[in-house]
Amino acid sequence: MMRRLILALALLLAPAPALAYGFFTHEAIARIAMLNVSPATARQVRALLARAPLLQTPTCKAATPEQASTWPDCIRGMGDRFSYSAPWHYQNVDVCRPFDLKAACKDGNCVSAQIERQVKLLQNRNIPVREKVAALAFLIHFVGDLHAPPHAGDRGDRGGNDVKASYGPVTARWLNLHSIWDSPLAERAVTTPPSPIRAYSAAERAELGAGSVEDWSRQAWEASRDTAYALAMGGDPCGPKPDGLVTVTPEAIEKMVPVQRLQIERAGVRLARMLDEAFDPAKAFTPQPRRRD
Repeated sequence: MMRRLILALALLLAPAPALAYGFFTHEAIARIAMLNVSPATARQVRALLARAPLLQTPTCKAATPEQASTWPDCIRGMGDRFSYSAPWHYQNVDVCRPFDLKAACKDGNCVSAQIERQVKLLQNRNIPVREKVAALAFLIHFVGDLHAPPHAGDRGDRGGNDVKASYGPVTARWLNLHSIWDSPLAERAVTTPPSPIRAYSAAERAELGAGSVEDWSRQAWEASRDTAYALAMGGDPCGPKPDGLVTVTPEAIEKMVPVQRLQIERAGVRLARMLDEAFDPAKAFTPQPRRRD
């Protein structure tokens, strides 16, 4: 009870930006990944991040996997320099219509397309080191974003940002369905024993890491529809849109936590897989020169 009271007080006092998904949970996902990559990949990741000063973002660090995991959120506060990356953190696939990733990813401006793009940049032998450091930070961050349900599916409400909500009895002006999943719910999923931050067995990695980026997109979209929206909306994710405050009850939270925890475990193990692929020497390539007709 005391722990819950402390959490409630912290939620009431903390400003919304301090609780962004790009902090505590992204760092946890990065730690899971680094515990599950090959030793060779771990060395290459740390060696590349040692070149982070090339990014010339002194207020946004990226020298460790944990720092790199939050760098793409940090740079969003730097104005026009990185404004192009804003749409890369999510994909608003309508949870009330058949799954259609293509429509939500026009011109590659969505999180799933950017995951695949960053891997290719890391594999490309011609890419300058500075761009590779940025690609690595984006990859670490975006795999986490993809697995956050409100980043993967919504009801035309900006990933639940327009759905004002309470977290159990806790209310605050900045709390909404999106921020609940990004912050208190995600932190609870990570901190509830047993810790998901560990080395997984080969069998666990094979199960959790299976599938394509599109498969992962569909899973996160289903979690958004069947858990985030359904439990918040009283069972019907596509019912009437609420006019006022939505109460995410303690009973709903108890059902949401395991889903969020599984998404975090998947994100960490899948990030490890993507890093192993990105730094696999056998998959490195030199692009062919473009033809001039």
